[in-house]
Amino acid sequence: MLRLAALLGLLGLAAAIAVIIWSGYGEVLRALDVAGWGILWTSLAHLIPMICCVIGWRALMPGRTRPSHFFFFRLLWIRAAVNNLMPVARIGGEIVAVRLMIKHGIRRTSAIASTVVEITTSVAAVFLFDILGIGLFALHVGENNVVLKLAVGLLLSTPVLAALVVIQRVGFFGLLNRLFTLLFRDAWKKFAGNTAKLDRAVHTMYRRRKRVITCFAWQFLSWTTGSFEIWLALHFLNHELPFSQAFMIEALIQTASSAAFAVPGALGVQEAGFVLFGHMLGLAPDIAAALAVIRRCRDLLIYIPALIVWQAQEGRWLLNRLK
Repeated sequence: MLRLAALLGLLGLAAAIAVIIWSGYGEVLRALDVAGWGILWTSLAHLIPMICCVIGWRALMPGRTRPSHFFFFRLLWIRAAVNNLMPVARIGGEIVAVRLMIKHGIRRTSAIASTVVEITTSVAAVFLFDILGIGLFALHVGENNVVLKLAVGLLLSTPVLAALVVIQRVGFFGLLNRLFTLLFRDAWKKFAGNTAKLDRAVHTMYRRRKRVITCFAWQFLSWTTGSFEIWLALHFLNHELPFSQAFMIEALIQTASSAAFAVPGALGVQEAGFVLFGHMLGLAPDIAAALAVIRRCRDLLIYIPALIVWQAQEGRWLLNRLK
């Protein structure tokens, strides 16, 4: 699995480089030079959607004495870093986050259940976000083959979202316990513990509808404020676009990235998406490619420090065990 992910990552990197070269390597560099320090400010703007996500996730936690917002921010920071920079098919970060929660004294059932429910609400929120973005895009460009393919792709993903909700209501962990045991053997039982308790914890969280709706609202706001990064990056590139079009680009890129979940960081797919959708919204190829590079710079500036913090923490725990 890791070998396949690494291969897809290398192919994606080659595709990303090819897109930038095709867009005009020199022109892209000049556009980035125009942006200058704006690349840093655009990267820091990503903290806004992260904070929104943190507030939503924390709202799901049971009890009055919940861990601090800072604790959940660190969890999200590390989780996103693992999912965006490592070949884990965008799921390894959740496992790391649950491990960190348990290590810091949060009950296993609460840690796993809150993560499962948070992921589900996030998927539902990005689904709504993508619907709105594709709808606006269709109104803007009119009848187009690309719009039709995007709409069909989103329509086909509807049963997957519905199945995710139904499985959780029936008993997600109970249904998949045998499969996980075959795949991971004793490691799964050690990690998950009693699957019946996990399913009850998930059901209990869903019964707290006000908290689930709060989480969904903050998740949707998180995806929406992510559009501000697009708008801000284009501002520093001296190419102003209305916020509605930045919203469209972000939604379309998220749709493309979700479809390419097996490719680490959606390498190549994301760059091609920026150039394709940017062109359809009137962006020159070099500006669209520069926008894609700024997005990659954001990932490196924000998430590499998170991986370092995570590994340092794991190193401390390992040394304490060896003493």
